[in-house]
Amino acid sequence: MNRRVAILGVICAILAALIYAQFRTWQRFDWSTFADVTESLAHGRGLRHLLIAVGIIYFTYFLRALRWKIFLRPVCRARFGSLLPAQFIGFTGLALLGRPGELIRPYLIARKEGLTFSSQLAVWAVERIFDIGAFALLVSIDVFFLAGRAHLPHGGQLRQFGAVLLLLVAAMAVTAWFVQHSGAGIALWIERRLSPVWPGFARSLSSKVRAFGEGLNTIHNTSSFLQLAGVSIALWLSIALAYRYVLHAYPQPELHYMQVPQVLLLMASSIVGSMIQLPAVGGGSQLAVISMLSSPEWFAVPRELAVSAGMLLWLVTFMAVIPVGLVLARHEHVSLRKLSAETEEAAPEPPSGLPR
Repeated sequence: MNRRVAILGVICAILAALIYAQFRTWQRFDWSTFADVTESLAHGRGLRHLLIAVGIIYFTYFLRALRWKIFLRPVCRARFGSLLPAQFIGFTGLALLGRPGELIRPYLIARKEGLTFSSQLAVWAVERIFDIGAFALLVSIDVFFLAGRAHLPHGGQLRQFGAVLLLLVAAMAVTAWFVQHSGAGIALWIERRLSPVWPGFARSLSSKVRAFGEGLNTIHNTSSFLQLAGVSIALWLSIALAYRYVLHAYPQPELHYMQVPQVLLLMASSIVGSMIQLPAVGGGSQLAVISMLSSPEWFAVPRELAVSAGMLLWLVTFMAVIPVGLVLARHEHVSLRKLSAETEEAAPEPPSGLPR
């Protein structure tokens, strides 16, 4: 408990420092302008665009449920009616509880489908790999092939960054192939080599390799892989489209010109910023998007407009799930806090001497 309080204190301190640094640079921040640009979205075309964006975000949960159903084909005929509520409830737990709510989805699915929690943790791990791979591929194509045509800033540096991302995706694919075909052997090699020096770390790493290999075994043929890759790419393109609709809800030309190539860069900054996050408050994600929008070297959006857009993007893409998620949780007679506590108890214990 003391360790968690300490970690939370460090995160709060980092967020406070970031917020202080931002507002030090915004000494002339015009709150009336901020209110005007935000209030203009409450009716007409702006409101329609926001509702469409929320609808697209809801559609991504259907895609996530479909992807999980494909993952489970080798072991069971999962019911879409069980997988879809788990997505909404799980992401609601993540939005309200932060990282402690992250494992609600695999726990709910395991419970509903009569599967082990560890097996669904393995699926969850592979799902994240597909998310990282799909988004990295989209950003790579964006900056490597579309940077000049879309008039993206820093085109040369972005193309170099795109080349690195393409290499990263290739390395991930090769690593996943080796783990799928030789996971047990790799885990055994890790234990033998590292146990004499770091026994706890060796056991932890080898168990993660075995779990990841088990998760990859859910991809039982090329057709399944292509389906999973296609759904993952469609999912992240849908999120990019939702971003575009939010930005186009504003009548100001600084945001209205933005298309998917620019939006993918904003999404990348949001993902990096989300590594510093507080439950139901967020923090890093919004600040990263606001910083990129308002930076003269990137998009040079006026500060007040950048703050409004950054906050609204976070609300639509991250928090809009909460109303539906709470309704479904009530319908399913589950408590988010209780589910979070149960997942913590059910999660495999790490070897002694290692942080949880």
